[in-house]
Amino acid sequence: MANNTNQSISGFGSFGPPKKNPVPARETSESPTSGDKDESKESDAMAEMMGFSGFGKKARTFDLEAMLAQTKKTAEEMRKTNFQETENANDNKDSESSDDSDSDEEIGPPLPPGFSTSAISTEKPKTQPSTDTVKQSTAQRKEDSDEDDDSDDDDDELRLEKKIPATHEITLDHGDKTISALGIDPAGARLATGSFDFDVKFWDFAAMDVTLRSFRTFRPCECHQIKTTQFSNTGDMVLIVAGNAQAKVVDRDGFELMECVKGDQYIVDMAKTKGHTGMLHGGCWNPKAKEFCTCSDDGTVRVWDPNINKQEKVIKFRSITGRKTVPTACTYSRDGKLIAAGCQDGSLQVWDIRRQTMVSPVYKTPTAHVNGTETSCVCFSYDNKTLASRGGDDTLKLWDIRNFKRPLGVEQGLTNYYSMTECIFSPDDRMVITGTSVKKNEGQGKLVFYSRDTLEKVAILPVAESSVVRCLWHPKLNQIMVGCGNGETKVYYNPEKSHNGALLCATKKKRKAQQIEFVVNQHIITPHSLPLFRDTNATSKLARKRLEKERKDPMMSHRPDLPITSGKGGRVAATGGTLSSYIVSNLALRKVDDSNPREAILRHAKEAEENPMWVTPAYKETQPVPIFQVDDDEEEDEDTRDVPHWTKRQKTDDSK
Repeated sequence: MANNTNQSISGFGSFGPPKKNPVPARETSESPTSGDKDESKESDAMAEMMGFSGFGKKARTFDLEAMLAQTKKTAEEMRKTNFQETENANDNKDSESSDDSDSDEEIGPPLPPGFSTSAISTEKPKTQPSTDTVKQSTAQRKEDSDEDDDSDDDDDELRLEKKIPATHEITLDHGDKTISALGIDPAGARLATGSFDFDVKFWDFAAMDVTLRSFRTFRPCECHQIKTTQFSNTGDMVLIVAGNAQAKVVDRDGFELMECVKGDQYIVDMAKTKGHTGMLHGGCWNPKAKEFCTCSDDGTVRVWDPNINKQEKVIKFRSITGRKTVPTACTYSRDGKLIAAGCQDGSLQVWDIRRQTMVSPVYKTPTAHVNGTETSCVCFSYDNKTLASRGGDDTLKLWDIRNFKRPLGVEQGLTNYYSMTECIFSPDDRMVITGTSVKKNEGQGKLVFYSRDTLEKVAILPVAESSVVRCLWHPKLNQIMVGCGNGETKVYYNPEKSHNGALLCATKKKRKAQQIEFVVNQHIITPHSLPLFRDTNATSKLARKRLEKERKDPMMSHRPDLPITSGKGGRVAATGGTLSSYIVSNLALRKVDDSNPREAILRHAKEAEENPMWVTPAYKETQPVPIFQVDDDEEEDEDTRDVPHWTKRQKTDDSK
């Protein structure tokens, strides 16, 4: 017994529940000591703290064969019950009618649907269903599934058509020329439009009323047509691309922030120049970084950093034969990692800007469109898997980035007269939208909606009696902006599905000019009024005299200036209003003293001699005697004439 106690005390003890050792019969009557209880409690607490308390439990066992047998039995019973219900459908109907007739006599809740009392009394059929019945049921299920698929397709088409917010519209009048550029900020507060009339206009939906006037109009690139106006991903800057070689970046209010550097036209290698040397065709902001790209006639696409006004990368485009080709449209992917461009040789090229050297494109299709036509637009879908291209060959094509050799779909017959006709994806990525061009007074421009999966027409929206050039579908506002060839910008919306934007200004009333209210203190004469309301001061003699006196005073009566009777150029009749007349009146015509100046000076000679002040006292001892010339008219003595002057001076000295 002593050995056992020593063994249990040493170490941590035994883990798990305490073992029940057999106790001899002679020891059963003895109660356990307090030391054994404390040791067992301490070991249990230690095991629970260390996480070993459950190690001594026995694992639970399952009888898999019994479970499988029970599952099979349950499935067979359910199958037989369903088959019996289908066979006794007529009996069930009769039983249901009988149950309805006896519903007043029944007590308790009603039976579940499809359950009959006859099914309880009858025995379960032991025969299996025939093959003809099974074939018939499977065929019926296939027909039902086909009908469901057709109904789902119809519902999808209806849903796509109903998702277009085009129940209402407003018209923003830019001018008479074609709207060639259209951009809206990510928040949907401001819209920027550019036209062939070289002007860019900014529209603020929150500040406009029903007059729909722009708050800012400026001409950023002098006499060059505007081709792109796009807000940055933060909305604080606007990229403006025109027909010159230098793109500009302005702020939200239209004030210039930077202008791209122009390259050297005499350098053959375009990668060695600091900027574009030819006319620009388009540009696009990176949706994930503060940078933008531009494509030009010099055969390059350049990536710019607006913070340092310097190009970061230069991509040179080559055709199949290795010659230079001109990119006419460029865009970023939604993740900002790829740049896609359509060229004049009909090719589509996709470049990875994460590479250090731009040698060859990642994906390239040399015959995407007809050679010699201008691809007007390329656009990535929101999932970055599909690329849409709008060609100058009157086609719209969808391309899969993962298989870039053949298009997913081609839609022909879409007239395109402009080099900036746009194609876009809907915000839910299920539709592709583009516009059609028409000649003047020969039809109506339309906005066509296609399904992205099948490229089938979902809807056609007639816009105006001119071409549809630019189009945007803002995801937050859920509104469609369309730029037309007649200088109008249409904004389509649905009051139930759209938010802000055109809804803010469509119903806002025009502000009235504020009138200044003032009260004039006028003297009202009422000769026949009652004595209580009569003005006694006005009829008194003193008051009348005072009024007459104030009337004569020009200051008290506020008399206006009298008309000019003579003079020119102002209210000064005597001297005139010009500088020359003032000089003539004050200097030239002023009365001048015509007396002899010598006599005027000698008039003060006696006073200066008697009371010298300045020069005479300093030279009193050495100052010679002044000799003045005598006039010829005065008669001189003969003695003085013959005597020389020096003798005359000596005589005067002697006399002194």
